[in-house]
Amino acid sequence: MIPRDLSKDIKTRLQSINGQIGGLIKMLDEDTDPEKILIQFKAAQKGLDKAHFLLLDEVYRKALAIKISETVKACPGNCGNEDRIEFIRKQFPDLELDNLTEKMKEIDVLKAKLEAYKNG
Repeated sequence: MIPRDLSKDIKTRLQSINGQIGGLIKMLDEDTDPEKILIQFKAAQKGLDKAHFLLLDEVYRKALAIKISETVKACPGNCGNEDRIEFIRKQFPDLELDNLTEKMKEIDVLKAKLEAYKNG
């Protein structure tokens, strides 16, 4: 699942974008100068892109954490990269190895959604 703080941030951004869309509709109804409308379109798109990238960042961080865990399992302590692996593991202190199966399922679902979005 998406962390609550990230979900709240994305929702706030989407609500702001929703307001911008309402403003765009009003501008079109009022026959506003097209240049001003284009500026608002760009602002709305930038906000939507930011919300989208926040979610992608979360997905990729989970995927990276899982790869780190897989690497740790493949290197039981004598592969020559123990220091690097330990350093990277410390970057993800909240991800417990017991949660990896659940996180992997989340990543698979999100990956499928992203592929559908990309191809759709």
